[in-house]
Amino acid sequence: MSGRRALTAVVLLALTACTTGPSLENRGQVTASPGDSRHLTIGSAGFTESDLLAQMYALLLNQAGYKTAMLTVANRELYEPALESGQIDIVPEYAATFADWLNAKAHGADAPPAGSPDLGTTMRALRKLAAPRGLTVLDPGRAVDQNAFAVSRSYARQHGLKTLSDLGASGLKVRLAAGDECVRRPYCAPGLRKTYGIDVTGIDPKGVGTTQAKQAVRSGRDQMVLTTTTDATLDAFGLVLLADDKRLQNADYVVPVVNRARAGGTRVTAVLGRLNDVLTTADLASLNRQVDSWRRLPSDVARTYLKDKGLLK
Repeated sequence: MSGRRALTAVVLLALTACTTGPSLENRGQVTASPGDSRHLTIGSAGFTESDLLAQMYALLLNQAGYKTAMLTVANRELYEPALESGQIDIVPEYAATFADWLNAKAHGADAPPAGSPDLGTTMRALRKLAAPRGLTVLDPGRAVDQNAFAVSRSYARQHGLKTLSDLGASGLKVRLAAGDECVRRPYCAPGLRKTYGIDVTGIDPKGVGTTQAKQAVRSGRDQMVLTTTTDATLDAFGLVLLADDKRLQNADYVVPVVNRARAGGTRVTAVLGRLNDVLTTADLASLNRQVDSWRRLPSDVARTYLKDKGLLK
């Protein structure tokens, strides 16, 4: 086992042994005042975008006088309890996905979804679920990483497609490259049929945004691929996103989530809020591309971006 893997194993064991925030009898009420610890641990979920966001959070907080450490835990089942307990103080999350996850944790896997395409509704539900766990959800910014659908640039040009509504109105038959779950998920094949009238003839089970799925669309084997709005490799495959003009997808805006007792004060909110003012979905896609395609380090990409935007000296 390498040293890095051994360290990860130790971290995971420590996190599974930690306490998990407010006691059950206190759930449903906020039990901690907003705190402002000068030493903060920033969590990352271990994929490129999460690493980039965590690095930007740390750089901004360092500049504001905080001491920060980074901790990567690629499993929400582990890092969310660590966030409640204060072993992790701040983590970048996605509003609708995190709302649904906390809702399932509180009310069971069969509970009605808490996330929705409406950002305001989603944020109210998320904050209601997070507060009893000692968590504060900061304001979302402009960046959103949600499910999206792409076609080849030549296909879009040939048929005059810019939106999913355009595709539905065209009457074209569409074979969709996606994951197996697309057959039943409301945001995927059923939603495309119901909301947009798209004639989805079948699912090619190549996964969400995988290289194989994109190659299948580029070659013409499939006509559309399920990916995300911050996919960094679409240009390389000659693909373009079709706009979700009827808002089928949930509002997965990037939101910092903090441990209220350690990082819920106004200073952390103000520091991270500066990033909200400038970071866009297109920016995130560009930053992902620099790491995934150009093989640059997330820390270097994050620092350069913040300097270019005037957020870092």
